[in-house]
Amino acid sequence: MGVHEAGQRPRMGDKPIWEQIGSSFIQHYYQLFDNDRTQLGAIYIDASCLTWEGQQFQGKAAIVEKLSSLPFQKIQHSITSQDHQPTPDSCILSMVVGQLKADEDPIMGFHQMFLLKNINDAWVCTNDMFRLALHNFG
Repeated sequence: MGVHEAGQRPRMGDKPIWEQIGSSFIQHYYQLFDNDRTQLGAIYIDASCLTWEGQQFQGKAAIVEKLSSLPFQKIQHSITSQDHQPTPDSCILSMVVGQLKADEDPIMGFHQMFLLKNINDAWVCTNDMFRLALHNFG
């Protein structure tokens, strides 16, 4: 692991493995979401939990049913930033900030967090939390 000068950004090849895995997962997730949400089941397991705008879902089937039934025909996500951390138990915690455009609705901000776990040499999402960046005070 090389030491970087202060203020110098590491090159792509110098990214820690958890950042490489996390950003690959994020790219894959939103590609599936934007093109065919019904395929998202492949990244969840039966123990997975989803919190979608405060609603709780558990298990691959319940999560895919929720995501597939969202009331829009087409959606496009744009990722503003993503952060990844290794956890003490060898998982990866990923936080995404971005914008989405659903059908003809105005563009909205969103936040999403994923906990990724390696099971049988595949990275799966055990925990997923999503919120639109809406601020309703009062």
